[in-house]
Amino acid sequence: MHVHKIVVLGDGGVGKSYDPTIEDSYRKQMVIDETPCILEVLDTAGQEEYSALRDQWIRDGDGFLLVYSVTSKSSFERIQSFIIQIARVKGAKSTAIVLAGNKSDLPNEREVTFYEGETISRLMGCSFVETSAKRRVNVEEAFSEVARMVRKVQNIPTKQESKAISIINSIAPESKNTMCRCTIL
Repeated sequence: MHVHKIVVLGDGGVGKSYDPTIEDSYRKQMVIDETPCILEVLDTAGQEEYSALRDQWIRDGDGFLLVYSVTSKSSFERIQSFIIQIARVKGAKSTAIVLAGNKSDLPNEREVTFYEGETISRLMGCSFVETSAKRRVNVEEAFSEVARMVRKVQNIPTKQESKAISIINSIAPESKNTMCRCTIL
């Protein structure tokens, strides 16, 4: 079973975790697209004083869930700095990133529109989802999407793809020495 290390990044107070954290990790076994996997989730501190730790967290991560609050324009604007830091630490490698606009359950306090989140995610080349951690809306879907992207980046086939490959391999003729002999008259 594959283990995917997912790093959750975002400013402090965006709703990444209920209690203030410096670093907290947990493991969760999931079945995504009929394929079991283990997500090792690292919930990080968003405060600037912990930015020195961020490079190590990024270096160790397979995929990233970048979280901003839809009630905070400044947390949304800081997402770009996380993207730049991931690119700097990871280099030119393709990276699995999902952008999550949290606190969607507070429509009257909204400062960032769905369209703005969707637009920046397209520009960054990543997936986008709005979540409500408080109401548990789209949270599991966000983690599932990061895991899917990690599998894609790492070329890990899903259970369905593995079945298809097995079927193709079983019906494909073996190509041992299939040299044909011709007689020219």
